Amino acid sequence: MNVIFARIRWLYAVIVIFTGMTLMIVTFYLLPKPYSVKFSSWFIRLLIFSPVKVKGKCDPDAQMFLINHQSDIDIGIMETITSHDLAWVAKKELFDIPFFGLVLKLPNDIAVERESKTALVKMIKDAKERIDAGRTITIFPEGTRSESGVMKPFKAGAKMVADKYALKVQPVVLIATSSYFSNKRKDFRPGRATAVFMEPFIADKSNPDWLKNIQKNMQKVYDDEFSNHPHNR
Repeated sequence: MNVIFARIRWLYAVIVIFTGMTLMIVTFYLLPKPYSVKFSSWFIRLLIFSPVKVKGKCDPDAQMFLINHQSDIDIGIMETITSHDLAWVAKKELFDIPFFGLVLKLPNDIAVERESKTALVKMIKDAKERIDAGRTITIFPEGTRSESGVMKPFKAGAKMVADKYALKVQPVVLIATSSYFSNKRKDFRPGRATAVFMEPFIADKSNPDWLKNIQKNMQKVYDDEFSNHPHNR
């Protein structure tokens, strides 16, 4: 019986997310940028009853956000806790999915092919165009979702972009969002998520280890928040 209710809750959340994406597509040319994206994200968050406790401060001058990735609601959470016009970096194949691809193509997000050096060069150029347009590059450096609570190794693409243009980078740690929505488990339950804005820094290409160090620091923040705040479990 619990499994049946979990599936029903999950299906409700999926319908809400699908409807939110439809609203974003319909309103994209009706609202100034990036308000269609923000509007649809707020729509989803409100209807899935997902308040967010924000710790730290979003830097208004941040040029890149690095975020750990656990759930499909991570994007909506990030869109609603910052006023930045976010340029998401996503796998190229996602842009080719009917309907869903429009959610990435319309706001001119950045497509990247995995394990392709030429595509990485293009991503660096695309990132510069978005930055020049006043947008903030937003990356899940793990490259995929991880629901275990242990972050996967960060991929080098984020560091290459940040180093190339000496970007101001701000890490953001989302706590246990997969506890509230998981496509893998097909489960959804309302709950208050936590987002932690860490201290921003200027990327320094002379430091080859800064990305690894940031991953360790983000993991520590995650572990501390998860262990000290039972509502995150």
